[in-house]
Amino acid sequence: MLHFEGSTFVGMMAMAIPIVAIIGGIGAGIVKIISQNRVIELAQRERIAAIERGLDPSKLPPPPVVAGGDDIASLYLSPRQFALRRAQGLLIGGIITLAAGVGLGLMLALLADMEDKNVWAVGLIPAFIGLALMFCSAVVRTSAPADDVRPMPPRV
Repeated sequence: MLHFEGSTFVGMMAMAIPIVAIIGGIGAGIVKIISQNRVIELAQRERIAAIERGLDPSKLPPPPVVAGGDDIASLYLSPRQFALRRAQGLLIGGIITLAAGVGLGLMLALLADMEDKNVWAVGLIPAFIGLALMFCSAVVRTSAPADDVRPMPPRV
């Protein structure tokens, strides 16, 4: 019926992998946006229903607003908590990238021939990117705004 050679099939599969990855990434982004908008819509409907039942709007929690981030978990975070979460993400990414760079450099140093004795330096690129991410984490952490903590009124 249909006869494929092995090299033709491998070539088709090699071209299909990036196409599937791109379509999957775009699809995941669309699903994330739709789910975030759905959560915001449900929170707004709940707020409207409470107001229609006669609750005072000033006693209701504030409506969710994305505070500088696109993560749905950041809707209810204070700016300080959001900055600390971002700093933690940068730190984790920096440690992983640094470890990958050091591992790549060690692997290339062990596998290199005597002629290619400086091939380990390729690992410096991801290692320095990891160090830069860790530095950015420290900058974001130190520049995080202070919490809006109001002191308790004195007892009478």
